[in-house]
Amino acid sequence: MGYDMTMEISALNEIFVEFYYWITVPLMFLIHVGFCLYEVSISRAKNHMHTLMKNAMLVPVVTVTFFLFGFWIWFAGQGPFGDFAGGTTGLPWDATMGANVKDHIMGVFWAAFLLFSWTAASIVSGAVIERIRTGAFLILAVLVGSVTWMIDAAWGWSPAGWMVTDWGYHDAYASGVIHGICGGAALGILTVLGPRIGKFAPDGTPRDIPPNNPWFAVIGLFIIYTGFWGFYAACNLPIGNVNGVWTATTIYGTPTTLSTITFNFLMSLAGGMLAGYFMSKGDSFWTFSGGLGGIIAASAGNDLYHPLQAFLIGIAGVCIAYKLHFWVERKFKIDDAVGAVAVHGYAGSFGVIVCGFMLWGYPAVLDGSATINPLGQIGGAIMMFFVLGFIPTFIVAKVLNAMGILRIPHKVELAGLDYVEEQTRAADSQAIVDAELAEAK
Repeated sequence: MGYDMTMEISALNEIFVEFYYWITVPLMFLIHVGFCLYEVSISRAKNHMHTLMKNAMLVPVVTVTFFLFGFWIWFAGQGPFGDFAGGTTGLPWDATMGANVKDHIMGVFWAAFLLFSWTAASIVSGAVIERIRTGAFLILAVLVGSVTWMIDAAWGWSPAGWMVTDWGYHDAYASGVIHGICGGAALGILTVLGPRIGKFAPDGTPRDIPPNNPWFAVIGLFIIYTGFWGFYAACNLPIGNVNGVWTATTIYGTPTTLSTITFNFLMSLAGGMLAGYFMSKGDSFWTFSGGLGGIIAASAGNDLYHPLQAFLIGIAGVCIAYKLHFWVERKFKIDDAVGAVAVHGYAGSFGVIVCGFMLWGYPAVLDGSATINPLGQIGGAIMMFFVLGFIPTFIVAKVLNAMGILRIPHKVELAGLDYVEEQTRAADSQAIVDAELAEAK
C-alpha cells in the first residue's frame, strides 16, 4: 500500500510540474504580443506592417532553429568545455523530443525556453526598427535566439554551468542571461546599422522621433508586464526537496518561493516606474519603460532580496540606464528606437553586478561549493553584455553590411517600407485591370 501511495504521489508531482510549465507558456506569449504592439506604436505609420511582420516572423524561424539545435546547446554546453561531441539531449532525434508518455516534462520545458528565445530576439527587434532588412534581422534573430543566449544559459543559468560552479555567478530571473546579452547584441547591430535618416542634426544633435501612438506603447508595455509573471514562474522549478523542506527552487536548485518573487517583482516594478517618471519629467514612454527596466535590474537576485532592496535596485537601475542611454546616443550617435539597450542591456548588467554585492556569500548552488560574489558577477556582466552579446552580432552585422543586405535602400527608407509595398501591389492591381480590359475588348 505504501509503495502504491508513493507511486501515486510521484505521478501527481510529475503532472503538476507538466501543468505548471504549460501555464507559463501562454503567459509568456503575452510578452511577444506586447513587444509587437509596442514596436508598431513606436514606428512611424509608413513602416507599421514591416515592423510587425519582422517581429512576427521570428516566431516560426526561431522556433524551428531552436528545435533543431538551440535547446541542445543548453544541455551540451554546460561545464568548461561542454559535451558538444557526444551530447544528444535536446536534439530532434532524442527520444524525449516528441510524443513520449514516459516523459511529461521535456516538451513544456522546451516550450518555456523557446519563449525566452522569442523574447531575446524581440528585444533586438525593437532597437533596429525602420531601417533593417527582414532577412538580415531573421539571421541575427537566429544567432541571438538559438545560439548565443543558449550558450550563456548553459554557462550561467544551470547548476552545472561553469560560470556558476567556478565563479559563483547568480542570475535567477535573467538580468544578464536574457536582458544583458540582448542589450549588448542590439548595441552590436546598431553600431553597424547606423541611425535612422534625420535622427541627428547636421551638428550631431539628436532629434526626438516620438512614438506614433503612445497609447498603444503603454498598453504594449502593460501586456509585457503581465507576461513577465509567466517569465518569472518559468525561471523556477516548481517543487523540490531542499534539505527536507518542500519548496520551489531557482533554476540553480536553490530555494525560493512564488511569494518571495511576487513581493520583489511588484516592488521593483514600482521603483522602476517612479524612477522613469521623475528622470523623464513625466514622459509616458520612459515612465513605463522604466517599470520594465526596474524589473530587469532586480531580476538577478529577486529570489533572495528583501522587497525594499528590490525597490531601491529598480530605482537605481533605471536612473543609470536612462542617463547612459542619452550619453551613448550623443557620444556615439547610436539610434536605439525603443531604448532596448538601456532598458535591457544597461539595467540588466547593473542588476547582475549589484547582485554580487547584495547577496555576497549566499550559495550559488545547492551544495554550497560556490558562493555569490562581486567578482563573479562583474565577470558575468562582461561575459553577457560584451563577449556573448555585443561581439557576435557586431561581427555578423559587419558581414551582412559588406554583402549589402543589412540595411534597406536609402530611397525605400525615405518613402517608407509599407508605402513601397503598397505601391507595388497597386501597380500589380492596375496591371490586372488593364489585362482584363484588354481581354474584354
